[in-house]
Amino acid sequence: MKRKIAPRKRVHFDQSGVIPYRKKNGKTEVLLVTSIRRKKWIIPKGFIEYNMSPFQSAKKEAFEEAGVRGSNTTKILGSYTVRKNGSELLTKIYSMKVTRIFKDYPEKNLRKRKWFSIYDAAKKVEIDELATIIRRLGRNNTRK
Repeated sequence: MKRKIAPRKRVHFDQSGVIPYRKKNGKTEVLLVTSIRRKKWIIPKGFIEYNMSPFQSAKKEAFEEAGVRGSNTTKILGSYTVRKNGSELLTKIYSMKVTRIFKDYPEKNLRKRKWFSIYDAAKKVEIDELATIIRRLGRNNTRK
């Protein structure tokens, strides 16, 4: 008798992230960090903590992963969904103007951080939707 295997349930988890940015010599720069395992360029992001808003949670990740703090005003730039281990991860992306850069931060020895132009940052990230969101940040900041 053949055993039936139940179909995998699709589980949905929410994450939030920020695109930390600054203006330098009149141009917008974006701060990216490397992922811990694969060393790919990404934005600071993580699961939304139950007692925080998505933006507050993303700001916490920005400090832990990139060693930056930012303004309390933001706008949601967009979102994207990826499939990982049978689950769907919806990630909401916010802008965060960097107001302070720390030399020491929790994940300093686990990740690299680097400032990129909008164009270069969009080329470095692997997720197409994230690259589009980074370019959108650049367009929004050139209008101001």
